[in-house]
Order: sequence, then structure tokens, then C-alpha cells
Amino acid sequence: MAARKRRALIAATAGLLASGLAGRAFAQYLTPPPAKPPAPAPMKPPAKTPPADPLAIVRSAVVRMQSFSHGPFPYTGPAEDGRTPFFDVVDPLKRRGRRTASGDVLLEGVTYSDDRALMYVPAGFDPRRPALIVLFFHGHGSIIERTVMTDTDLPRQLTESGANAVLVAPQFAYDAADSSPGKFLRPGAFARFVDESATKLARLLTPQGADLRRLSGVFNQAPVLLVAFSGGYKPAAYALARGGAAHRIHGVALLDALYDEEDKFATWFADARKSGFLISLFTESTAANQTKLRDLLAKRRIASSSSLPASLSRGTAAFVAAGGIDRHARFVLEGPPRDPVKAILAAIPGYRMKPELPPAKPPAGKPTARR
Repeated sequence: MAARKRRALIAATAGLLASGLAGRAFAQYLTPPPAKPPAPAPMKPPAKTPPADPLAIVRSAVVRMQSFSHGPFPYTGPAEDGRTPFFDVVDPLKRRGRRTASGDVLLEGVTYSDDRALMYVPAGFDPRRPALIVLFFHGHGSIIERTVMTDTDLPRQLTESGANAVLVAPQFAYDAADSSPGKFLRPGAFARFVDESATKLARLLTPQGADLRRLSGVFNQAPVLLVAFSGGYKPAAYALARGGAAHRIHGVALLDALYDEEDKFATWFADARKSGFLISLFTESTAANQTKLRDLLAKRRIASSSSLPASLSRGTAAFVAAGGIDRHARFVLEGPPRDPVKAILAAIPGYRMKPELPPAKPPAGKPTARR
């Protein structure tokens, strides 16, 4: 009896299980298969971003130190006389050096091996407008970064002048009392330096992927303002006399810098006065040399003035006395006039960052009644 009941229970359980599986299978048969997910839309290739405009206005100031192949140093060749070697001393350690007029020996590796120049482009510089390249030749005891950025504050002077101009300042003798022109003693070397400056400025400002040639054209055509302070007179004189770039020079500004080479400056200006200007601001330390240069110009029937003109137009020659010799060390910053590079740039017509506004017309008076 118990066995019969057990068999009946097992049969009932099996029937329920079978009916459940059958029901589930039947339900699955009635349920439609799930819909396939929609195919993803084909991805569009990303739009190509056009390259940045290389002639766009510069938004942020740019300062860069770079090596120059055609900078003044390093230099191996003859001295100024063309006969004696530039390095005329070899010390016990086989190091070459140069004996200066004071008797000091300056070593090649310490003093004459820095091939860098500092480049500065102010915010607001507009490559689409007429532009100037300002070349600054420093004096004795200079380290170019310190001299340009701190001692003379030239970037600020350039920016505040409102001139559409950039700055290139090469290192000559490093932190030494020496005025050697280095490579600029060689004919045509200065022109090669100007060309290299144009190329490096273009590379500095051209955005990645943009056409380098557009900015190269801007700087290859830009006239040059040559500014020399103190011992920078000698490199400036040789750049004008032998440099091969006289056609690029729009003006020469000597900041208490006429210690010699008056004949080279006179010859340059006699040839260039139809396209350039010459201005010399000086203390009593170079007063006699200023008189000598003015006399050389007078013999060529070139007039000169004794005051800083409001406009440095082509053909202007001005020699402006600016105080005692105690002013010399800080002359590029304190003048007078204070900030002389700023004052000179502001007086050069035709090179503004922004269009010059036409002179305001006087208000019209009330019409008078006719009788």
C-alpha cells in the first residue's frame, strides 16, 4: 500500500514538472524574438581645422634666446687691421685669448664663444602692418639677457612706444670691456645676420602647420633700426661700412656711443640720407667726437640739428647733448630723454601697431546770415 502511494506521488510530481516545462516552452514559442539593436550610424570624419593665420596679431609677448650661425661670435679670423690674428695670446694651458688695449687678456672660451641673440616680439605686433626690426648692440660688461630685460628694460620701451617693431639683440663680448665686432668684420656678414634674424623671427611666430613663407616675407622686407649703446659703436660702424645691408637700414641711433669711427658713420649717412636718419644722444664723454662727425657731414653739405625732432623723417641728422658723464651707465634707460629708445621709436612715422588717426578737424563755426 505504501509503495503504491509512493509511485502515485512520483508520477504526479513528474506530470507537474513535465507540464511546467511544456508550458515554458510553449510560452517561449509564442513570445517573439527580441528585436535586433539598430546599427550605429556611420561616423563622419572629423572636420579638418584650418591652420592658424600666420599673419594674425600677436596676442602675448614672446621672448626667446636662440643660437645664431651668423651672430658676432664665435669668430676666428684677423683683427680689425686685417693682418694680425684676432686671438693673439696663448696661455700656459693652450687657451687662446685676446689682449685688449688696456692690457687685459680675454679668453676665447669665456668671452668670445656665446652665439646667442635675444628676440622679443611685443603683444599687439601686427604682421599685416609696416614693421621695423630693431637691432640693439650693447656696450661693455654686458650679459645680453640681463642687459636687455633688466638694465635697459627694452621690451617695455618697445611696447610703450606703440611702434610695430620687434627686437633682436646679439651677444658680443660676454661680460667684458671689449667692443670687438667679431664676424661683422667680414664683408657681408652683417647682411647674413639680418637675413637669419628674419628667418628666426618668422619661425618664432608661425603657428604649427601654417605657411612659413608668409611671415618670412614680412621680416625679409622690414627695415632695420640700428641702436648702439656705448661700446656698441664699433660693431655698428663695421656693420654699416662692410655689412652689405645698407639698403635695409632705416635709421641709426647712437646712445652715448660715438667713441670712434666717425668717418664710417659719415660715409654711411652721406649715401643713405635719402632713405634713413641718424640721431646721436650723448653725454660729455663723447662730445668731442660728436663735433667731429658733424664737421664731416658739413663738409658733405649735410645739415644737422641740436635737438630731438618730433618726427624722425628721412634725411634727419640730429646730435643732442644730454648731460654729464655720470649719466652714461644708465643712459639707455634714463637718458635724457628717459626711455630714449621708446622716444626714438615713437618719433618714426609710418610704423604704428594701430592706424594713426587723422588730425581732428576744428569744429565748424555757425554760418553767418547773408544780408
